[in-house]
Amino acid sequence: MADGTAPEGTDKGAIQAPYVSISRVGKTYASPRGAVPALVDISLDIAPGEFISVVGPSGCGKSTLLKLVAGLEEPSAGTLKVAGRPLKGPPDNLAVVFQRDVLLDWRTILDNVLLSIEFMGLPRAKYKDRAVALLQRFGLGGFEHRFPWELSGGMRQRASICRALLSDPELLLMDEPFGALDAMTRDDLNIELARIWQETRKTLLFITHSIAEAVFLSDRVVMMGKAPGMVVDVIRIDLPRPRSLASRETAEFVEYVARIRHHFAELGIVKE
Repeated sequence: MADGTAPEGTDKGAIQAPYVSISRVGKTYASPRGAVPALVDISLDIAPGEFISVVGPSGCGKSTLLKLVAGLEEPSAGTLKVAGRPLKGPPDNLAVVFQRDVLLDWRTILDNVLLSIEFMGLPRAKYKDRAVALLQRFGLGGFEHRFPWELSGGMRQRASICRALLSDPELLLMDEPFGALDAMTRDDLNIELARIWQETRKTLLFITHSIAEAVFLSDRVVMMGKAPGMVVDVIRIDLPRPRSLASRETAEFVEYVARIRHHFAELGIVKE
């Protein structure tokens, strides 16, 4: 891996093949004014079951990186592998959660959650009980037959996460899923996501603007610089799990947040 460490819960003496391997990846877009580089020379290995967060300024290519790993776009340079195979289109056993919930207003919440199963051609009846259980776990019990327009933004995003988790994917990609939510809802979903990850150990790539959120959730935090985006540092988060909201008040947590913010300040990305 990029910093030579293994995720919590693994044998650190063992050599693990990365689940996601990003090697010298670049992405350039064409425009009427010429080529626009979005990402430059990105290299990062993500171990099976590792929780990685990516932070950086707006426009630095965080979402572009996620789209490349999702197989939704092709890199202009370098190679991407998932589960040891070169990436050609969306990989198997993948789910993505975007900042917008992308629920269909004419389908009930339960039907929206089951939509991912329908797209995969899997039997709906087999997954209905699991869908209901996920909705209950995320505080949506009793709302299964409501429509998205009847729910708050936080409740809609909970349903979106349930939809992503329904097929039990090995790789979960999340693009600022809590960015538009109020602070209390965001805290609640941070706790639930951390709990789900702790139980399932999915390989998880999480995009966020919040340094504190990245430190709270992650095994490692990837720092990206200004556009064109490149990795400027990778910080290992050695905080015990499970983590509670109270852990954000500890000296160790505050030190990690300050270290990352100071590094961004040294690069002229944020002010101290």
